[in-house]
Amino acid sequence: MEIYKTKKDAYSVQLNTIIKKYNSVSFLRLISIVLFFVSIYYYLKTSSILFTALSVLLFVSFLILMRVHSKLLFKKQVSQALVHINDNEISYLEREKIPFENGQEFINFQHPYAYDLDIFGEHSLFQNVNRTATFIGKKILAEKMLRLSPNDEILKNHEAVKELTIKFDWRQEFLAFAKISNDSQSNYQTLLKWSRYNSTPLSPFTVFLSYFLPAAFIGVLIGYIVTSNFTLITILTYLFVLNLIVLGRFMKRIQFEIANSSNIDKTIAQYSLLLRKIEDETFVSEKLINLQQKLTYKKENASVHFKKLSSLFSSMDTISNLVTAVLFNGTFLYNLHVFKSLIQWKNDHADTLEIWLEVIGELEMLNSLANMAYNNPAYVYPTLNDNFKIDFADLSHPLLNENTRIGNDVRFYPESFMILTGSNMSGKSTFLRSLGINMVLTGMGSPVCASHANVHPLPVLVSMRLSDSLSDSESYFFAEIKRLKQIMDELESQPAFVLLDEILRGTNSDDKRNGTIEVVKKIIAKKAIGAIATHDIEVCLTTNEYPEVLTNKCFEVEIINNDLHFDYKLRDGICKNRSATFLMKKMGVI
Repeated sequence: MEIYKTKKDAYSVQLNTIIKKYNSVSFLRLISIVLFFVSIYYYLKTSSILFTALSVLLFVSFLILMRVHSKLLFKKQVSQALVHINDNEISYLEREKIPFENGQEFINFQHPYAYDLDIFGEHSLFQNVNRTATFIGKKILAEKMLRLSPNDEILKNHEAVKELTIKFDWRQEFLAFAKISNDSQSNYQTLLKWSRYNSTPLSPFTVFLSYFLPAAFIGVLIGYIVTSNFTLITILTYLFVLNLIVLGRFMKRIQFEIANSSNIDKTIAQYSLLLRKIEDETFVSEKLINLQQKLTYKKENASVHFKKLSSLFSSMDTISNLVTAVLFNGTFLYNLHVFKSLIQWKNDHADTLEIWLEVIGELEMLNSLANMAYNNPAYVYPTLNDNFKIDFADLSHPLLNENTRIGNDVRFYPESFMILTGSNMSGKSTFLRSLGINMVLTGMGSPVCASHANVHPLPVLVSMRLSDSLSDSESYFFAEIKRLKQIMDELESQPAFVLLDEILRGTNSDDKRNGTIEVVKKIIAKKAIGAIATHDIEVCLTTNEYPEVLTNKCFEVEIINNDLHFDYKLRDGICKNRSATFLMKKMGVI
């Protein structure tokens, strides 16, 4: 917490200094251009060489101040982003708000666990972890949360996240650069769509004309300057019109090529800065080095190629200015040359462009995990195994307040499946979600909310919180049956970590009990690991039939001083105490 406050104060001071310089340069820039026009006026009035020299000096000063102004604007934006980044972390750690995107667009009710475990949406895992600012970063972070990574990738992520955790300033500067890019899904998809569209190169004859006609125009212009032959003006006019006719034949192709790409040059320029930030850093972990190596292409860094692409798109913007377009194209066929260079860039780099963007996204994803690790130094990186052992010490839910959450020790060997009992509000569902969330974190290469973890990473399958689907004319009960069928089908192909919470609530008690017992038997027959929460004590008796596989655990409630007391501690055995009757009597229901 303190480091964020210190950084915020330091960046605020830096921002104020930059703003003062920025305002001063803006004022000097205005003065220089005003004095330039004044000098021009007095030169025209007096023809004095002094005013000529002064106007040249003022114009050069204006150009220099423009460059300084542009650099200060960039520094100002970065400093503002850094202040905002640290302010957000302070608000988050003080639990005032969660000022990060929640990824609700990635909610998928058909996914095996995304909805049940609150992976996306308000107060979700994604919202708490997310420190991305580009669309590709957000997309890759979401994808990592939705699928199990191979063990070797998990271990490489561990090393990368550990390295980035201590690169505090680099992480924040990278995020600041990403924030000022103003990236969006639209910009990202426009760029990808442009790169994937197969643009036919210009014909050799058109390429010849693109050089011959401007050269002819310049030659005739020089001839006129030297000879003052008025006939050459007529030729110049014909050449000017001919250039515009040649360009006109390609206007539709050019406009199609840059369709919906307004201001995309600025986003591409920021992509270039992000890539350069990665290229210039020294990394030691294998994953980060591999990502960095993907950014070298044809002996040049990806940032250089992206900077050129940004410049080409920026140059194309001259078409939107009629006067400039007519002048530049009538003389030099300017936009035809830019169009030719865009096609050439695409043909040379289309296959690697998406890879470079994914490198940015991977770094943002890893930075998000590193930020979580930095904010939670007590979290541990799980030791991995391949013998289906899962063992957590002091396991808790990462989204709960660290000052009040209760951790529990839990292991799934030698018994591999847990039948969990306990009254409502005793902590069963939270415990199941803690298991699920930490298995998801394990599967993406993140530290987990525990003091020790030895885990065999497995796909996670959950039936905890379904909803009626009115649009599909589907009842809660049928949706639950479909989810259970989905779980059984997944278990046919591979073992998985299964979490079930009070299944079959849409039927009578006998049917529910018998159905639950049969589900448990079938799941353990398919070598599933996990837990089921139930209120049916008879389900717990199934452990007598499968003592080597099933185990009973519970959360108890105590009545102390005529009040319910929950300690949220996991215990061996079957829940004995009942709270419903006591609570209804106390509240006058019965």
